[in-house]
Amino acid sequence: MRSIMKSLILIAAVAYSGSGAAAEVTRALFTIGIDNREPVIMVDSIDSGSYTSISFFTELQDLTSHNVTHQWTFNDQVMFEKTFEVKGPRWRVWTSKTLIPSWTGSWTVNVLDEDRSVLTSKSFEYQ
Repeated sequence: MRSIMKSLILIAAVAYSGSGAAAEVTRALFTIGIDNREPVIMVDSIDSGSYTSISFFTELQDLTSHNVTHQWTFNDQVMFEKTFEVKGPRWRVWTSKTLIPSWTGSWTVNVLDEDRSVLTSKSFEYQ
């Protein structure tokens, strides 16, 4: 009887540990606009003659009550940071950056958690 109880407890523990959702960034992308809290068009490069701003969109899962930061970098220099408090199990946030024509090249946005660890990182080309 004891071995059956131990087995049942072990099975329940394994089932419970596998059922919890992992905190993560489920979407991270650059876009030329946001409509109704969703990205309009995903882009990986934009032309400096046509666009002067870009947005970075993230969808976060199971990070309620955490702070998450969008860190924009250009030429290995931090150009802008914005920190958000995640207020729900599925949270969508975005930041936008106005660009000037002389800032052509590769841009990166790091999504950082509270201890400044990188959750995800994405880059785009400003041409």
